[in-house]
Amino acid sequence: MATIYIVEDDVNIREIERYALKNSGYEVEEFESGAEFFKRLGKKQPSLILLDVMLPNEDGLDILSKIRADRETAGIPIIMVTAKTSELDKVKGLDLGADDYITKPFGVMELISRVKALLRRTRQEETESRLCCGDIVLDNDKHAVYIAGALCELTFKEFELLKYMMLNQGIVLSRDKIMDQVWGFDYEGESRTVDMHIKTLRQKLGASGSLIKTVRNVGYRMES
Repeated sequence: MATIYIVEDDVNIREIERYALKNSGYEVEEFESGAEFFKRLGKKQPSLILLDVMLPNEDGLDILSKIRADRETAGIPIIMVTAKTSELDKVKGLDLGADDYITKPFGVMELISRVKALLRRTRQEETESRLCCGDIVLDNDKHAVYIAGALCELTFKEFELLKYMMLNQGIVLSRDKIMDQVWGFDYEGESRTVDMHIKTLRQKLGASGSLIKTVRNVGYRMES
C-alpha cells in the first residue's frame, strides 16, 4: 500500500486531503511544518508527497529544493499544493523538480486523479532502473548519470529529460510531448523551456551530447 505524506499547515485542507486519500486506500502521515516532515523523512520515505507552498518558517519551494538536492530523496514524486495562481509560481515549482501541482480550492476527485496518475507514471519509470546509450549510463536507483564512467552532474529536470529520451531511444519526441511528460500534463509553458534544457543537457554530456538529435520543426530524438 502506498504511503503519502501531507505537508500542510491548514487543518481544514489537511483533513480534506487525509479523508480523500484514506478512502482511496492510501496510508497517510501528516505534518504541519518542514521540521516535522524532515525528521520523519529521515526514517521512512513515502511513495508520494503532497507539499503546500505556503508553510510557516520554511516554505514549500525551499523544502522541495532540499528534497531534490539529496540523492536519497531526489526521486520521490511530489505534487505542490498552492493557493497561488500566477504562472510564474507554478513554473518555479516545476523547474525546481515538482512533478505536478494542484491549486486551491480543489475537488477531491481531482486530487485523487492527480495522485493516481503520478504514482502510475512513477511505477512505469521504475521498471527501467539502468539505461544505456553510447557512453551514457543512467542509474535510476542512484539518480545518477555517468559518461564513460565519470559522474555527470545534472539538475533534477535535466535528469528527468534525459531519462525520458533514453526510455524512448530512436523515437522522435515533439516539444509538446516532452513538456507533457517531463514538466507535467497540464503545464502550459513555452516550448522554449524544452530547447533551453536540451541545450544545457548537451553541454553537460560533452561529446555524448551529439546523441540528442534535433528534428527540424518537430522536436528531438535520442539516437539508439
